[in-house]
Amino acid sequence: MKGLIFALQFLTRLPMPRVEADGAAFAAAMRCFPAAGLVVGALVAAAGWAGAWIDAWTGALLALVAWVCVTGALHLDGLADLADATSAAHKNRERLLAVLADPHVGAMGATAVALQVIAKLVLLHGLVELKAFAALLLIPFAARIGPLLWSRWLPPLHDGLGAQFRAVIRPADLALWGVMLLSAAFWMPALLAVAPLAGLWGWWVLVRIGGISGDSHGAGIELLESGLLLAALILTRAS
Repeated sequence: MKGLIFALQFLTRLPMPRVEADGAAFAAAMRCFPAAGLVVGALVAAAGWAGAWIDAWTGALLALVAWVCVTGALHLDGLADLADATSAAHKNRERLLAVLADPHVGAMGATAVALQVIAKLVLLHGLVELKAFAALLLIPFAARIGPLLWSRWLPPLHDGLGAQFRAVIRPADLALWGVMLLSAAFWMPALLAVAPLAGLWGWWVLVRIGGISGDSHGAGIELLESGLLLAALILTRAS
C-alpha cells in the first residue's frame, strides 16, 4: 500500500496521505506504476462516461481534461522537453543534455504537445462514441508497464532517479504485470500492442539518445497511450 501511495504521489496530483520514505523506498514505488495507471484510467473512464450522456465529443473532452488534470501534465512535460532536445541536439550529446535540463518550452516542444492532445481527443471521441469505456480504464494501466521495461532494459541517461529505478525493477515485477496484462488482453486484445510499441520506443531512445531519463519515460507513456488508443479504436470498430 505504501508503494502505491508513493506511485500516486509521483504520477498524479491526487491528494494522498503523508508517508515518510527514503530515496530507495520512493524509487521502489515504480513497481506500482501500473496500479497507479488503473486509478488514472478509472477517473478518465468515469469522466468520458459522464460526458457521453451529452454527446461523444463532450465525453472525449471531459476524459481528456481528466487525463491531463489527474496527471498534472507530467508526461506531456516530458514529451515537450524531449522534442525540444532531440530537435536542437544535431547529434551533439552535450547540447541534448543541456536542452533537456532547460525548463523552457520551445517551438518543437509546444508542437509535440499540441499534436499529442489533438490525437488523444480524436481517438477518445472514437472510443466514447463506441462506448468502449473499458479501453479508457485499462490503457493508462498498460502504458505504465512501459517504464518498468525501459528501466530494466535501457541504461540510464545520467545519474538520478532514473538510475535508481533501474536497480529496483525485478524480473518478478515484470512477470506479475505481464500476467495481469495478458489477463486484461483476454477481454481487450488491443492491449497486446503495448509490447511492440514499448520495444519500438525503447529502441528509438537507445539509438537516438543513448539512455533512458525521466523525460523519456514521460514521453514514452504519452506515446504508448496514444498508440493503444489507436489500436483499441481499430479493433473495436473491426469487431
